[in-house]
Amino acid sequence: MIYKLKNVGPMKVMLVLGARPQIIKSAPIIHAAKRCTEMDLEIVHTGQHYDYQMSKIFFKELDLPDPIANLEVGSGSHAWQTGEMMIRLERVLVEHKPDFVLVPGDTNSTLAGALSSAKLHIPVGHVEAGARSYDMRMPEEINRRLTDHCSTLLFAPTKTCAQNLSKEGVPDNQVFQTGDTMYDALLQHLGEAMKSNVLHRLGIEQKDYALLTMHRPENVDDPRNLKNIVDAIIQLKDLTIVFPVHPRTKERLRAFDLHKKVQEQKHIKVIQPVSYHDTIKLIKNARMVFTDSGGMQKEAFWLHTPCITLRTNTEWIETVKLGANYLVGANTPQIIQITNRILGREEIHGKLRKIPNPFGGGKASEKIIDVIKESLIKS
Repeated sequence: MIYKLKNVGPMKVMLVLGARPQIIKSAPIIHAAKRCTEMDLEIVHTGQHYDYQMSKIFFKELDLPDPIANLEVGSGSHAWQTGEMMIRLERVLVEHKPDFVLVPGDTNSTLAGALSSAKLHIPVGHVEAGARSYDMRMPEEINRRLTDHCSTLLFAPTKTCAQNLSKEGVPDNQVFQTGDTMYDALLQHLGEAMKSNVLHRLGIEQKDYALLTMHRPENVDDPRNLKNIVDAIIQLKDLTIVFPVHPRTKERLRAFDLHKKVQEQKHIKVIQPVSYHDTIKLIKNARMVFTDSGGMQKEAFWLHTPCITLRTNTEWIETVKLGANYLVGANTPQIIQITNRILGREEIHGKLRKIPNPFGGGKASEKIIDVIKESLIKS
């Protein structure tokens, strides 16, 4: 598909993001765009999950330029947050008149960026298109589906994602299987991440601990599910568990009278959220990962660390089919059973290293920039 440029000079591309995972998966695209003399890429930050100062930490760590605008939307209900983003983003789009808008992932920022742009007849590119959990209770599933169907260029990270789009009637000439930009980011930052002293700071050794993260509403907003997960990790007393607590999770643990109970456990290290480099170092050296994060499922897969996913479904089904990821939900006995199974398999990390990678070869960002460049022509 060919789209005519509205502006004189380099094509103006606007990238809309608002949450930590979006910053990570966008970083290699931003760096690839810097190397393209025919493209001028600008960043707009919605302020969805983190305050601007906290986001700047990730921008600095990943060596990214400052956004041209921070919408400072902050937290709220899904409807309010998405609507407020659209209102504020529309003003930025009208003022800056981009030729193309790029939206990564599946957050409310993703959907707001796509809808605002489409309604102004600005072509939209979706990074991580076609991912499906087929669970419409997940806000992310709603966001990614709607974003895909108002996008003009869809960048699918895997063959399965591309097939999902085809099944939904998206024209083949709009879909490009590029690989995953998060894998690009991991390869680009792995060397620096391995220099992190986070293991020393926490007093832990390689392959002698598990890493736990959770933040999804289905787990942390549901007192029964949250209690089930807490009960499981408390029972795993022979395994040191490092638990960087998401602000939302900390709030819910306190609300449901579970925070003190977790902190009292000697085998659970409750810590503040950590940087990207620290996170990668922790995943790579962990015995296993417990998470409900889609991004961390992939990072564990790439770093050959077994993943126990605290969900009953996943958009990254490839990791399950290849035997690297176990879906257990918030089921206490299942969490304990799978944990003990992994602990009993000393050879598992070696086997995971031999699994093929369906997420591309680490050049997704360059492919995305090339497709955008070839799809936009000057009028």
